Formats: sequence, structure tokens, C-alpha cells
Amino acid sequence: MLTSVAALVVDGVAPFEFGVVCEVFGIDRTDDGVPPFDFRVCAERPGEPVRTSVGVSLTPDRPLSDLVSADLVAVPACTIRDEYPPAVLDALRAAVDRGSMVVSVCSGGFVLGAAGLLDDRACTVHWRYAESFRQRFPQARVDADVLYVDDGNLITSAGTAAGIDACLHIVRRELGSRVAALIARRMVVAPQRDGGQRQFVEMPVPETTADSLQPVLLWMLETLTEEHTVAELAGRAAMSERTFARRFVAETGTTPHRWLTTQRVLHARNLLEQSSFGVDEISRLAGFGTPALLRHHFQRVIGVTPTDYRRSFSA
Repeated sequence: MLTSVAALVVDGVAPFEFGVVCEVFGIDRTDDGVPPFDFRVCAERPGEPVRTSVGVSLTPDRPLSDLVSADLVAVPACTIRDEYPPAVLDALRAAVDRGSMVVSVCSGGFVLGAAGLLDDRACTVHWRYAESFRQRFPQARVDADVLYVDDGNLITSAGTAAGIDACLHIVRRELGSRVAALIARRMVVAPQRDGGQRQFVEMPVPETTADSLQPVLLWMLETLTEEHTVAELAGRAAMSERTFARRFVAETGTTPHRWLTTQRVLHARNLLEQSSFGVDEISRLAGFGTPALLRHHFQRVIGVTPTDYRRSFSA
């Protein structure tokens, strides 16, 4: 049963992500039918101001021992650093050993990793930090496509809004859909969002280091609606098919067909954001021909349907 929640505050804590935890668990909503939470804000030195990431300070009033005894420990985003206070990491490990659930929001996952809690565990983090996260914690199984990962007693979430998703998921899992819906309604957010991080990831056109391929790539971008064979592309690059295919993978990290498909998806994404064209017309302009093909490839690359993407991102 989820009755007590402790928010961990360290130097450089992000106010919004800390506020997400407070909004879901720290506000008394018993009048709406939400069970009360024993909400605690814990720090290594209670009563002393802690500097946030935006230059203001807040003063936690509970010690780390109150964190260890909580049913759920929430670790909001904070400034990423090489080392975190040993007492904080010890408290997190002690909480997990005692049976606490732990949830991280965005870069709060780095604190969990530093405590050794992510070894051989499924987790996620903000897509911008995914590569550095993998390098720093190679034993963690990182999925940067999703909004949050529920791995039993360990829940990790991606960017700011994904922290709301993860916290509401915990409420839904522990207290039921009705309670999660009551909190979401008061927050004026969706009780559960579809899709993952891919819809928010910037995917620029890959740059090449080989001058010989650049004209071919530009020509492919200018002729997205046309079909291109490897033989045709190799001829334009004045290479054999085998050499061209090998060079293409070396320079772009993928095959000509996959590269072209991704560029078509990116073009369709721009049209969904910036134009009023219907899906049929966007399918044609992006080179997919049919809405069915557009939906298939768009959902594979971006993670949501074209219609859902436009609903969220159209200007």
C-alpha cells in the first residue's frame, strides 16, 4: 500500500521536476476522494537551504532517515555531476534494501545509477542524455524511446512531462485507475499518454564526411517522391554497387533504403507541423504514395501515428 512518499532534494535540483512530485503526492486531495500521503521532503542536511538549478533555494525539513522509511522515494531531476553525496547514495540503497519503491524524473536517473541501483535493470532517461547515460552506466538496460519504464520497485522516467506520466502510473498501479484519474483531472493532464520519446527527438539529416556522397544525398532529398535503386545511386556516385553500399553505411550508419525512408518520414513530420495538407496529400509529397505506408513508417520511426503527431505538434 502506498501511504508515504519522500522527495529527495540535492544541490542543483530542478524546481519543475521537484514540483511534479509535489503536485502528484504532496497536495491534500482527500476532499476529492484521493487517499492522503505522508509526504516528506528529505535532504542530507535538513533545515539548510538547497540551491536549485535556476538560482533560487528551498529548505527541506526532513532527514535522509525519513527517506529510508518511505514507501516511495522520488528523485527529481538535478544537475548532472561526476559524484553525488555518499550519504544520499547510501540512503537510496538502504531504502531499496528495506523495500521502498524508487522513481526518478529525467536526470534524477543519474543519481540512481551512481547508487548502483540500475545495474542489470531496465530503465530510461531523457533522450538528450541517453548516450552519456549508457557510457556512464554500461550495465543499465536503457530504452530511450519510452516515456517511463516500470521495472517493479524501480520506475524511471524521461523528460519533465514524462515524470507526471510515471507518477500517475505509480498511483494507478498501487491505488487504482480511479485515484489516478482524480489526480490527473485536478492537474488538467491526461491520465495516461500514448507514444514515447521518439516523437520529441530532433532527428537532423545525417551529415557525411565523404564529399563524394554529399551530392547524391542532396539529390535524394530533392527527389523524395521518386524511387531510387542502389544501382542508380551507385552510378550517380561513380562507384560500383558494392562499394557504394559499403560507403553509404559507413558514412550514414544505415542502408540507402532506410536512410531514404527516414528522410521521407522527417519531411512528412515537417508537413504535419507546418502545413494544412491532408494525410493523403502529405503521403504523396513525402514519397510514400499511400496513407497506409505513411502511417506504417511514421509510427515505426516517430512512435505515434501521423494524426496523433499533428494533434500534438501542429502550429
